[in-house]
Amino acid sequence: MTLENHNTALDAWIDAHFDEEVRFLQALVRVPTDTPPGNNAPHAERTAELLENFGFTVEKYPVPAAEVKAYGLESLTNLIVRRQYGPGKIIALNAHGDVVPPGDGWMHDPYGAEIVDGKLYGRASAVSKSDFATYTFAVRALESLGLPLQGGIELLFTYDEEFGGELGPGWLLKNKLSRPDLLIAAGFSYQVITAHNGCLQMEVTVHGKMAHAAIPDTGIDALQGATAILTALYLQNQHYKSITSKVEGITHPYLNVGRIEGGTNTNVVPGKVTLRLDRRMIPEENPAGVELDVRRVILDAAASMPGITVEIKRLLMADAWKPDNRNAALVQALQKHGEAIFGEPIPTSGTPLYTDVRLFGAAGVPAAIYGAGPRTVFESNAKRADEHLVLEDLRGATKVVARTLLELLRGG
Repeated sequence: MTLENHNTALDAWIDAHFDEEVRFLQALVRVPTDTPPGNNAPHAERTAELLENFGFTVEKYPVPAAEVKAYGLESLTNLIVRRQYGPGKIIALNAHGDVVPPGDGWMHDPYGAEIVDGKLYGRASAVSKSDFATYTFAVRALESLGLPLQGGIELLFTYDEEFGGELGPGWLLKNKLSRPDLLIAAGFSYQVITAHNGCLQMEVTVHGKMAHAAIPDTGIDALQGATAILTALYLQNQHYKSITSKVEGITHPYLNVGRIEGGTNTNVVPGKVTLRLDRRMIPEENPAGVELDVRRVILDAAASMPGITVEIKRLLMADAWKPDNRNAALVQALQKHGEAIFGEPIPTSGTPLYTDVRLFGAAGVPAAIYGAGPRTVFESNAKRADEHLVLEDLRGATKVVARTLLELLRGG
């Protein structure tokens, strides 16, 4: 048989088993993985059970409870399925099961996995329990052909992307439980992502002095101090627009203050206000320099307010994932088969998001981000109400990944 005939056979197997793939995804969506609080070991157990029903041997790696608690989560078990076909390259397929809590405004049960008009609704239906299904069924389709293959595949299902990935892929890499030659990580169907932003997150605690609102001069208003800091931080965004990236799909740095809390009561001058900020870093920036600059802006603004002091704590430093031409064969295969399946060119691009892929990049693993989903995060409603996945995108992405694996691993 020719390669084209093998691809046709892969497509036919995926079509014949697509209802089963959808049921698999529904079962995954129905087990909550809200992070926080991050009690995600039960989902790993359910995933392992479902995978074992397909005949896969599942390795379970519970992260020690003390590490999980110190990280701010409740429970975490990483999963590995290894499929070794012969000598050669190991291709890992990584998707994360943790998600932000559903929030308000849903018209569909966020854990109901309801299907309406060809869309499966639920938290993590698009990002990225969908790719638990994409990758699992792509491997099953590949193996259904019974062809001689070289190398092997690892399914890596992890649970802390929302907290930075250090206890998921980072933990597996650090403990030498996985060290693949290539990686495909969870993504969307209409582009191949080859680079992404970094992210610095910080907590700024602004201290003043509480006082009765009737005699405010006896206190020092921490909120006024925080306002000065906020103004200085947001002014930086005007400067950042002049710093542009050469990576397609990534524009310029940006700073966002995502959470503010403080004060004790309406009639009390606030003595403490806490801010949490997110600074996106383009691949060309130096993370240490970015952090020093943000700290300088905060301290200079605080110094302009008599009596105000600040504490600055780094919450996260996620480096950017930079373009790496060692992934060329992988990227080209995904593009070629993506165009064949979806009937349109599949471009490469960077993304302003940050992902676990940076950890593999830091370990020297060439990678590409590709999986089931729409053209943009916004279209999927990821991290918003009524997150959903168009099921035909799941079908198509599974075919693309299966064809890509065959091309890269076929023997003889």
